[in-house]
Amino acid sequence: MRIDFHASPEPTLGVEWELALVDRRTRDLRNDASHLFARAKSRLDDPGRVHKELLKNTVEIVTGVCPTVGVAMDDLRRTLEHVVLAGDDLGIDLFGAGTHPFASWSAQQLTEGHRYEELINRTQWWGRQMLIWGVHVHVGMPDRDRVLPVLAGLLTYYPHLQALSASSPIWAGVDTGYASNRALMFQQLPTAGLPFTFATWAEFESFADDQLTTGVIEALSEIRWDLRPSPTHGTLENRICDGVSSFDDLAPLVALMHCLAVDLDARVAAGETLPVLPPWHVQENKWRAARYGVEAIVIQDADNNERLMTDDLADLLVRLEPVAERLGCPDELAGVTGILERGASYQRQRRVAEQTHGDLVAVVDSVVQELRDGL
Repeated sequence: MRIDFHASPEPTLGVEWELALVDRRTRDLRNDASHLFARAKSRLDDPGRVHKELLKNTVEIVTGVCPTVGVAMDDLRRTLEHVVLAGDDLGIDLFGAGTHPFASWSAQQLTEGHRYEELINRTQWWGRQMLIWGVHVHVGMPDRDRVLPVLAGLLTYYPHLQALSASSPIWAGVDTGYASNRALMFQQLPTAGLPFTFATWAEFESFADDQLTTGVIEALSEIRWDLRPSPTHGTLENRICDGVSSFDDLAPLVALMHCLAVDLDARVAAGETLPVLPPWHVQENKWRAARYGVEAIVIQDADNNERLMTDDLADLLVRLEPVAERLGCPDELAGVTGILERGASYQRQRRVAEQTHGDLVAVVDSVVQELRDGL
């Protein structure tokens, strides 16, 4: 089959931010997305900035096509302010994390629609378990034939993004011991998880044809990889990150994703063959980041060199500074250091749990407050 990639002449950004709905009193999840949408959309100039998701306990806030990280954050902030006010009317708060610490999956309701019904019908128990939230970032790509090399190169930095955003340590009332339980939950779906890598676009087209012919997918959007081409939008979509609780975390993560994609694309355009990791190292790095977060030791190259992630991040940020200057996001990229200084979300949640002797309602309170403080 032929897949047309509608290339973007500029490295534009689009951000999709999934947030859970929690009751203001109990702090459990609320299946009231339809009521929230009705109130929020009446306040918005563009109702298309708010989307439904698989479950009725979720709202997704999206940007338009943005030239810079700053513009994207302003876009999200305008929409979020209206959604928060709509939630206030209903006694609902927004919760930004990869998982909820104590909600029961069996109490959640499915959003109406054939697409969602088919997903659950096929995936059964694992699909119904998907009480998870994330952030997706699209970066415009100017040349179809550079998309897959950039995707393969980005996998080296998979653990950095996973660890910095990790926000899902507690599941069903139990600390899992993982920084990101979401990462390992999501990959249980049959088309989710780490992407396959291909040398040419034709190989990707052949793969997609196989998936459609054998009924694995009904549409390209059902390829739910952590990194995937988005041919319709002309972007490379980064879906690695856990849900995020504040702009203080979100802006640096979006800046890092933007800079990495643009830097790698420029290197490919200049004729460089990007260094890539063997798939077994990519898989191991994903697990290490999910398990240990920013304290992980990551495998850096095919020669099995390893390094503490925080040390590797320090050098990476210095290397990307000129890219951030060109893209207009030097301050946002520098904010990655702020995440490390105050602790990633999984670390902050665990601190609250420890200080309150395991009070998971207090954990939800803290995540909700981080979002409100940003407004």
